[in-house]
Amino acid sequence: MTSRNHTQDSSGVRGFHLDHQLQLLPMDTSEKTEVVLLACGSFNPITNMHLRLFELGKDYMNATGKYRVIKGIISPVGDAYKKKGLIPAHHRIIMAELATKNSHWLEVDTWESLQKEWVETVKVLRHHQEKLATDSCDHPQRSLLMDRPGRKRKWDEQKQDSSPKKPQEPKSTGVPRVKLLCGADLLESFNVPNLWKTEDITQIVANYGLICITRAGSDAQKFIYESDVLWRHQSNIHLVDEWITNDISSTKIRRALRRGQSIRYLVPDLVQEYIEKHDLYNSESEDRNVGVILAPLQRNISEAKHSNPTA
Repeated sequence: MTSRNHTQDSSGVRGFHLDHQLQLLPMDTSEKTEVVLLACGSFNPITNMHLRLFELGKDYMNATGKYRVIKGIISPVGDAYKKKGLIPAHHRIIMAELATKNSHWLEVDTWESLQKEWVETVKVLRHHQEKLATDSCDHPQRSLLMDRPGRKRKWDEQKQDSSPKKPQEPKSTGVPRVKLLCGADLLESFNVPNLWKTEDITQIVANYGLICITRAGSDAQKFIYESDVLWRHQSNIHLVDEWITNDISSTKIRRALRRGQSIRYLVPDLVQEYIEKHDLYNSESEDRNVGVILAPLQRNISEAKHSNPTA
């Protein structure tokens, strides 16, 4: 009896030590929330700075120890956005694909570009979150990493996947989470009258989240403080300091091209070659959509008038 009791006690002690050791083990990567970074915008043209945003966002999220970035998606806006100087989407798509050709984790998605009408950013986020949920249901035993996260889906390959789906908010915690990757200028654009719907901003920060790359001269934290919506959901807004400053912008690239100046080392070499081959940016291209009201402004102003006809 004594021997048996001793064995049980010994077993209990060993069990206690084993449990204690397991608690001390570092968190396994499977316990981290998988994240997909989504960047929406004109990419007119895509620049090295756009690519750096993804690297900065990925490094920051992985360094928190809570997240693991598995993929980055570039989603160029469609032609219906009607922004001044916006060249046709198929050129912007091809340049983005050339820019990410050698990346193992970035891909270009054409769903947004293929829509006949301009699509709100929150709907683009919802589309990709639903797509991830569907992929997880179809392959419950397979990690998304096994599905070649950096694979580029070419322009022609995605035409069959261009129809909008029924809105559905993200639910499952086991599905990778889509988060909007942006610069401080997008965050500040939330304050431009009629450019964003308040309910869309709320859904973006509450249901998805922002990873905002700040730059010198911007005070993103102050902007969050001054916005009740952003302040309420600040835990889902990640501000990333860009210590190696980079002031490259698509606007400056187009200006240099119009003036016959070199853009080498500002955009990937393959992108520069494509631009020169097709003479994409000049005074004529910059006049595209001149005098046309930006699609979100036009839609939001129109909807506001219909909802309040006496205004």
